[in-house]
Amino acid sequence: MNALVSLGNRILNLSNLFTWLPPLLARLTVGFVFFQSGLGKLNNLERVTGYFASLGLPAPAFQAALVGWTELIGGALLILGLATRLASIPLTIVMIVAIRTALSEDVTDFSSLTGATEYLYIVLMVWLMVAGPGKVALDALAAKRFRS
Repeated sequence: MNALVSLGNRILNLSNLFTWLPPLLARLTVGFVFFQSGLGKLNNLERVTGYFASLGLPAPAFQAALVGWTELIGGALLILGLATRLASIPLTIVMIVAIRTALSEDVTDFSSLTGATEYLYIVLMVWLMVAGPGKVALDALAAKRFRS
């Protein structure tokens, strides 16, 4: 029994060495997805504007540019770990709007909602808003510098 407890403690101590990894992976993954998506939207504004118009969104040209820039800048901030909590807010809003508009016919119940990639991005961004960017982030470096 002592050997089992000892092994459990060793595993726990080892896992504590890697607490920096999950927020880093979450930020890099979601940040890259949004950065790429924003870049794609900004490079194809006419097509995105047409798509937004087909969804019945008001001011589709303005919204296409707004979403493109929001995703590009927000994605870059997540990758860097800079203003992570703040950057997650508009990106979450973009995903909520995407679910309510572009995916409204596909999302009919909780099961279909949780299966949507956009929902998973929301979950990761809410986690980043609450937990923060982690130790490997410019936010952490800035906080450390301001404390000293």
